[in-house]
Amino acid sequence: MDRPQVLDLAGRVVAEIEKAIIGKRKAVELAFIGLLCGGHVLIEDIPGVGKTTLAKALARTIGGTFGRLQFTPDLLPSDITGVNVFSQQTGQFEFRPGPVFHNVLLADEINRGSPKTQASLLECMEEFQVTVDGVTRRVPSPFLVVATENPIEYQGTYPLPEAQLDRFLLRVSIGYPTQAEEIAIVDSQALRHPLETVEQALTPEDTLALRQMVRETYLDQGVKQYAVEIVRQTRSHPAVQLGASPRGSIGLLRAGRARAVLDARDYVIPDDVKYVASAVLAHRLLLREEPTAPGRGQEEVIEEILGQVAVPATRAPAAR
Repeated sequence: MDRPQVLDLAGRVVAEIEKAIIGKRKAVELAFIGLLCGGHVLIEDIPGVGKTTLAKALARTIGGTFGRLQFTPDLLPSDITGVNVFSQQTGQFEFRPGPVFHNVLLADEINRGSPKTQASLLECMEEFQVTVDGVTRRVPSPFLVVATENPIEYQGTYPLPEAQLDRFLLRVSIGYPTQAEEIAIVDSQALRHPLETVEQALTPEDTLALRQMVRETYLDQGVKQYAVEIVRQTRSHPAVQLGASPRGSIGLLRAGRARAVLDARDYVIPDDVKYVASAVLAHRLLLREEPTAPGRGQEEVIEEILGQVAVPATRAPAAR
């Protein structure tokens, strides 16, 4: 697949999702960047702004199979991974796969599941496999977990531990629409739900080809040092108790490569790193004091660090 084809496919995906998510271009692009990187996406925001709609729209555009789990306190790990069931017809145990054996898994209101159930997602998110009764099975490729949660309501919820949060490449917030955007949203739902207009733009094979192009995007040594320095600054910031790990550096550069592809470039610039920095790093920080609004204090720390780290001069790569 050549670059013009890639850019056409990427543009079609964003355009299709924007049929359902109006006026939130950056949130849409960040969710798509998560897909291009082979990572997972946590959509965190208040009720009613389109978290589930964004997840469903992304799933529709990439093709493949789709599974959904509504997390509740009584959800069991076997409800996610699958279970062996004895068959009276064959006299043997047969494996019945859970929802993780789909290309896209929507984990709706993930913070309403118990810690044990949340932990059952760790293996498949990190290693793309599931082990049930000693037997390991690979999940389909591509595989993407899109989780949603409401960070404001705490009754009946189990906050995601740091180990689980670290498995999400990006945390995306949508936010309130402007007045004009809200009017457009109301109008779009007059006759039918806008999700019904979202069409498939990729095949699973296209997704894998896009991911390969992201991996091949040129990364200058100066940009690499810039990204690593941003992550290192999170570990010494006075407001931060626990900074981002090397996994944060890896994720920041992966997402920066995907941003470059979306911007029709085959090389990464510092602005790509800046564009994704908050989404990649903010949820990985543990602050010394609780912020007044969930997520806001972490994002402010990242913005402060971005203003302090010197931006390197970059140049396009020589012909390769």
